[in-house]
Formats: sequence, C-alpha cells, structure tokens
Amino acid sequence: MRRYPPIAEHGLIGDLQTCALVSSEGVLNWFCAPRFDSPSVFAGLLDHDRGGYFAITVDHPGTTVRQLYLADTAILVTRFLSRQGVGEVADFMPLGSPGTVSDRHRIVRIMRVVRGTVQFTLRCRPRFDYGRQTHGLVLGERDAHFRGPGIAAHLQAVGPVRLERDGEDVEAAVELRAGQLAAVVLTTDSADAEPPSPVTPESLHAEFDAVRRFWHTWVGRCRYRGRWQETVNRSAITLKLLTYAPTGAPIAAATTGLPEEEGGERNWDYRYTWVRDASLSVRAMIDLGFTEEAHAYRAWLGARLRAGNAPNGEPLQIMYRVDGEPDLAEEVLDHLEGWRGSSPVRAGNGAAGQLQLDIYGEAVHAFSLSSGSADVASYEGWQRVTGLLDWLTCNWDRPDEGIWETRGGRKEFTFSRLMCWVALDRGIRQAAAHGRPADLPGWTAARDALFHQVMERGWSEERQAFVQHFGGDVLDASLLLMPVVGFLSPRDPRWLSTLDAMEDELVRDSLVHRYDPAAAADGISGVEGTFSLCSFLYVDALARAGRLDQARYAFDKMLTYANHVGLFAEEIGPTGEQLGNFPQAFTHLALITAAMALDAELDRAASSAA
Repeated sequence: MRRYPPIAEHGLIGDLQTCALVSSEGVLNWFCAPRFDSPSVFAGLLDHDRGGYFAITVDHPGTTVRQLYLADTAILVTRFLSRQGVGEVADFMPLGSPGTVSDRHRIVRIMRVVRGTVQFTLRCRPRFDYGRQTHGLVLGERDAHFRGPGIAAHLQAVGPVRLERDGEDVEAAVELRAGQLAAVVLTTDSADAEPPSPVTPESLHAEFDAVRRFWHTWVGRCRYRGRWQETVNRSAITLKLLTYAPTGAPIAAATTGLPEEEGGERNWDYRYTWVRDASLSVRAMIDLGFTEEAHAYRAWLGARLRAGNAPNGEPLQIMYRVDGEPDLAEEVLDHLEGWRGSSPVRAGNGAAGQLQLDIYGEAVHAFSLSSGSADVASYEGWQRVTGLLDWLTCNWDRPDEGIWETRGGRKEFTFSRLMCWVALDRGIRQAAAHGRPADLPGWTAARDALFHQVMERGWSEERQAFVQHFGGDVLDASLLLMPVVGFLSPRDPRWLSTLDAMEDELVRDSLVHRYDPAAAADGISGVEGTFSLCSFLYVDALARAGRLDQARYAFDKMLTYANHVGLFAEEIGPTGEQLGNFPQAFTHLALITAAMALDAELDRAASSAA
C-alpha cells in the first residue's frame, strides 16, 4: 500500500449526500460525513499517518490490480489477479430516500473470489475531524463500534471475517476460496443514534441490485446518443455523484487540499457550490435530458436570492455550502502533512468573500433556460431577478477578483464584463419574450456600454486578441466562452485572431493553460499545470470555428488523460499526471458540452457534404 498514490489512481463512490475515494489498491482514503463538506472520517490522502484509511488489499507477491466501474453505475470494482487466485472488492454506497437529509451513511465493501484462493487484508482506521480527534473502540467478534466527537462509525462483518483489535482500530485477515463471499459494511451516524440493523448476505444482494437499478434507470434518461456516449455517461454520473440531493446543489469537487503543484501552496477546498460552475451546468443537464437536476439547482439558486444572506451585501455570494449557508471561514489544518508534502491543507475557502461579477451572468443565464419550469417563472422569482439586474446596472463597472479567484488584487477583468453583458442580455430577452416588467432602457444602456467596453478596452491591438484585463496584454482561456455565450460569432475575425493567439501562447500539445502566472501576478507562489476545463473549452471553440479536424484530435487526445475509470482532476501536470482536487465537476461539465458541440458540428459538416 503506497503512502500517497497518484491523485488519479482513485474511483469515486457516493450516495448523493457524501462520497468516498477508493484507490486502485483498494484503499478508501477519503470520506467525509455526514455531508460532502463535513470533517473527514478518512483522510489518508492528505496524511497517511494521521488522516486514517479503510483498506482491503491483497498482498500476494506478483498481484496485478485492476479497477473498473460496472457499466453505467457508480459501483466500483477493484480486482486482484495473482497465480494463487483472482479476487475482487465491489464498493458502493446505498442511496437513502430522495431529498431526505440523513446523518446515516453506509459504505458497503463486498469481497469475493472467482478463481483459486485469495487472502484479503482488512484495516479500518478512522480518524475523526480531519484527524484532530481521538476515538474509542468497542469490539465484538463480528462488529466494531468507533465513537468520536458527535459522530460514530459502526463496522459490521458478513461471512468468514473475524475482526481483531489493533489499538483503537481493527484489522482482519480474510481468506476466501472460489465461490465464497464476505463483506464489511461501515455505517456512520450521529454518536447517539441507534445501532444499524443486522446485515445478511441477502440484504447485501438486495442493496447491490437496488443501487445498480437506480443508476441504470437514471442513465437511461440521458438523451445523448453521440460518438462518445460511454464517456459522456461517465461524466454525467460523476456530476450526479457530486450533487447534494436534498438541495440540488452540486459541489466543485469531492476533496480539499489536493495541490495544483506537487509540494506547492495552491491547495484549496472545493467541497462547496460555486454559483458559476453550477449555473453553467444547467444547459448541459437540460440538453442531456436531466431536467429534474437542472430545476432543482435553479430552485436552490432562487432560494439564495430570496434569502439575501450574502455577507458582502451583494445579491449573491460566489459560493455557498450545500445547504445554502454562506459561512465558509478558511482554516489551515497544519497538523496534516498534505498529499506528498503539499501544504498548507485548508478547510473552508476564503475566496467566498471575493467580488466576482461574472457570477451574475452565469446565474441569469441559468434562469433563462426553459424558464417555464424555473423558479424565476413566478412573479416573486422575476422580482428577484429584476432586483439583481437593477443592482448590476449600477455595479458592473467595478474591478473584481475574476473567475480564477486570484489573490493579487482587483482588476477590470474582461471575462467579468463579458458575463455582466450576458446577465443583462438574457434579462432583456426574458422580459421581452414574456412581457415582464423591467427597466428595459436602463438594462439596455448598461448592456450596450458593456459591449463597447469589452470590444474597445478588452481588445489589444498589439496582441490582436482579447486579453485578461483592461490595460494588460495577458491572454486568458476563460474568454473561450465568448462565442458560446453569443457575444461574438465563433468565426468573427477578432475571435479567430484571439483563438490563434491562445494557440500560440496557452496551448501545449492540445492542453490549455488558464493564463501565464509569470506574466499575470495572481498573488500566489508556484506554478500550475494545464487546466482541463480550459482544454475542453478549447475543443468547443475549435468546433464552433469550423476547425473540426483539429477539434476532434484535441478532444480524443484529451480523453487519453482521463484516469483508468474515466475521471478527471482539475489539472494535467507537465508529465501527464493529474493534479488538483478530484474529481472536478467543472471539467466533466466541459467534457460533456465539448462532446455535444463537436458532435453537432461534425453532423452538420457531414450533412453539408452529402
């Protein structure tokens, strides 16, 4: 068992309220309970010694390990192949009642052998509250009860598993022959909750079948039938796994503290809901046929506007907890080593208080899609949107921190102005289309002023490209969204010139940097890899520009950087390794939109050639 396996060497399981990462060696080394953004129960990914882990491994010499998902499900299978035998562990989390908040969450780990004899080694070492709290252990022959501060974990064994004490942890040697099955179930709950019900082989089979049916039924709703269906399905499942079902709020990634540079300080907490990321997912979810998820998020977003509890006094905060709470106070977990020494490890996110004006464009755009079913369709909903846009007409012309949450001071970011234009443009269209009351003269004047400002001050004659911020000459890949949001035609000369400039400066072997940190002081030391979100936005832009051979090559090449089960972290490092929090929802969202855009353009080209 490696102390720190590569970030990409993991699969994701979850129950739509929290999730866990299981390494390709069978080690569960990331799990928070009872929610995505709760303190960890296992955080071996951030500190092998202090963080805790739940391992089921096979130590036979010469063992080869393979990991896969059961097709179109979130059931993860880790296979161990050796001369002595072939065994596997199936990991999944049973789903609770839809929309019901629960403190109880269960991880099921089923061991079986299909050939020969295999000895599994089990080690369960919880470390509550990011490893800051001790726990007690009550051990029986077939179960173990770990009690921490306000939380408990109960381990139940099925089959030939004899749990043994290892200090305040447990371990077991489980030998199985072909056809035999054993399992362990870890249930987390509040400390004073009733013990879980007994587990039997029959109940485990029923839960396995129920989870498999749920995912097959859910994926069956997907309308995508394009060239990359398996890849798109996996990304859609990943987005679903990263969505908190009781509120419909998707998080940015499952983890905190995983670095954008090994050994560096760019280690942020992504277990929250960004208005930007989540809003941009609405179009993709609707196009895929997952309208229920799109409407649930928009209802959550409408509730944020209705609550008006952003502590910065603006209509919205840039991110929230999954229940809508705005308090994301950042703390440093300096007792944790960090993945391969990458510190500091942080919980919470200090960027929550930043001014990022682009979020209003993404939010209003999300409300404008299929508005007949959205929260904004009501009178009260429209009133909240008009209040937002009235505020924006007086506040759009301000420097801000921008989409990348830089900590180097506010600037007049071109992307922020672009998305303010989107907010006003979509609001004007909605008012006109549905006969809604609105300050159309004021909104139109602000929208047109934004358009002229971006075209004049966001454009660099010297670079012959749109640049990151006014008065600068740094390129920024966020502007790849310019044609997507309809600000410019994808074949406008200025846009094609910008695309060419990005290709020369930001693109490396089809992989795309967000910007050049050396040229754009962002207030953070170190460097970073290419940003996978931007690499897929680049594919989208190439497809829309009619550069189809180049787009398809870049897309197919980008897919080779996915991990062994089709997941992407935030970035790709200089030698092809995945870096940053994992898996990142924004990357999988961009993959889906790139696939759909490329499919549409390829079909259009084929139809024209026929």
